[in-house]
Amino acid sequence: MNIALIAHDRKKKDIVTLAVAYKRILQEHTLYATGTTGKRIIEATNLKVHRFKSGPLGGDQQIGAYISDDKMDMVIFLRDPLTSQPHEPDVTALIRLSDVYEIPLATNLGTAEILLRGLKEGFVDWRKYKGNKGES
Repeated sequence: MNIALIAHDRKKKDIVTLAVAYKRILQEHTLYATGTTGKRIIEATNLKVHRFKSGPLGGDQQIGAYISDDKMDMVIFLRDPLTSQPHEPDVTALIRLSDVYEIPLATNLGTAEILLRGLKEGFVDWRKYKGNKGES
């Protein structure tokens, strides 16, 4: 799967901790991240991560483009809900695109862990079954 990893400044430590804890699962997938987040994950884990631009410089939009082009399967975006973000419209657009294209999205550690544990267990990609006869 193609997985995006994004974190606001006050959440970067958390996403690095998450990547270290779930390294064995993440290494089996293709990882993408915004600039600084990707750099910190690489430094801590040696995982291969394709780095986009920093979020405020367009990285969130680059990941959004991957979502709309059906090139992203999951997004983990640890947001800081208590700090105003200058690029909040980009953040909102990324979340909206995840909903439009039905991409699993975690915005906090609890949900991120559930998604990553789901990867470990394996799950059915229900999108493969959309459009089949008998659909209600």
